Amino acid sequence: MLAQLLNETLATLNKAIDQSKPDFRARETGRIIQVGGGIARIKGLSTITSEELVRFPGDVLGVAINLEPHEVGVILLGDSDKLMAGADVSATGREADTPVGEGLLGRVIDATGRVLDRGKPLNFKERRPVERPAPAIIERASVTVPLETGIKTIDALIPIGRGQRELIVGDRQTGKTSVAVDTIINQRNKNVISVYCAIGQRGTAVARVVNILRQYQALENTIVVVASDEDPPGLRYVTPYAATTMAEYFSEQGKDVLIVYDDLTRHARAYRELSLLLRRPPGREAYPGDIFYLHARLLERATHLHEKIGGGSLTALPIIETQAQDISAYIPTNLISITDGQIYLSPTLFHKGLLPAIDVGKSISRVGGKTQYPAFRDVAGDLRLSYAQFEELETFARFATRLDEETRATIEHGRRVREILKQAEHQPLRGSQQMAVLKAVNAGLFDHLELERIGDAEALIQKRILEELPELCTQMETGEKPTQAQWEQVLDVARKALAH
Repeated sequence: MLAQLLNETLATLNKAIDQSKPDFRARETGRIIQVGGGIARIKGLSTITSEELVRFPGDVLGVAINLEPHEVGVILLGDSDKLMAGADVSATGREADTPVGEGLLGRVIDATGRVLDRGKPLNFKERRPVERPAPAIIERASVTVPLETGIKTIDALIPIGRGQRELIVGDRQTGKTSVAVDTIINQRNKNVISVYCAIGQRGTAVARVVNILRQYQALENTIVVVASDEDPPGLRYVTPYAATTMAEYFSEQGKDVLIVYDDLTRHARAYRELSLLLRRPPGREAYPGDIFYLHARLLERATHLHEKIGGGSLTALPIIETQAQDISAYIPTNLISITDGQIYLSPTLFHKGLLPAIDVGKSISRVGGKTQYPAFRDVAGDLRLSYAQFEELETFARFATRLDEETRATIEHGRRVREILKQAEHQPLRGSQQMAVLKAVNAGLFDHLELERIGDAEALIQKRILEELPELCTQMETGEKPTQAQWEQVLDVARKALAH
């Protein structure tokens, strides 16, 4: 008994001694030999590690990413205008990290935790490294539950599952951000936490997104992480990793999380800028050789976790910008190979007013179809077939002077399918409303209507289905497959609505 007491006392004393030892490494200092362009070169700091925080005069922070024999290359996370060569810097002994926790919800912040919404100071109890390893294969589970966007074209034809990585790709001003924001809005009452990560966007564009989320009561369940185009490239580089760490805090607690990266084109450009300044060898299109790894290690963190470790999920919607519809460019092809599918937005469709301007032919989901509710699968197959036939026939019909009756009917039906797939911005729909309308168009109930009347008729069906068949709507939205008799009930409601 006495020996055990002595051992415990000795262990307590050793622990107290260890804790009282000064941290000499944290006080290791170096000297700036060059600064500018968002990077600094440091002489000294011989024991610094990769991704470690470095403290500069004026409380400016940087991250060490180039560890060379005689100097350290550091990317700056703050304003470098007042930094000068010869100034002393110190290693912190701390990995680059970011705040996490419930207190971040509803706030607009940057990667370091600085508040950007002029609100009260951030309330958090923990910080975690911005760079974290992706979950191991054994920690992952199959994607089994849909992440509903509320957008008919996506939920029916390009479905997304919780834990999937689905790329949103297209030229500038084609509605990429709108698709992502509508998806966030649709998660309001679905127990899904959202993170909107803005990289290199104008301040006015970010403010517009924040106002939209606030207007549709989606901000309180969302974290907005911003690195604007005015911020140093180092902050733009770190921001998506920090946002993912914030999202992982919730997914590791068993919750479902959606993260939007808007956009990774600017992220790649920021990294290219830093790499060239740090004299890393340029490769294709002046991007460094590790540009693929840049995004692979980011997006691999999105997954559905195994039930044994909580069963949470992190769904990623990275956005990428193309130029002149060149989907085969370097960065887009990198991301297409990393993700589980892509939603392609066409400028041609956008200029025709066919919004959202999603090109169904170039879009694909390699995972989400397995998670799709049975009711959606019932309508999606016929819808995809009729739309594909219509697009092909419409192209050839331009050169034909006379069309047979069957071809004319197929084209007219296809035009109504296309009209039905139109959807107003920031108005996501419940799954049952989408299913009812798509079932009706598949059954040809809109074929006798003029195109101008279809929008009003669709809205009437969406309203009536919720009023007259609320129990069936709930069943369809929870994954129960409707019987043939129940589908007939849906069509009867649609016919009555169209009769008025």
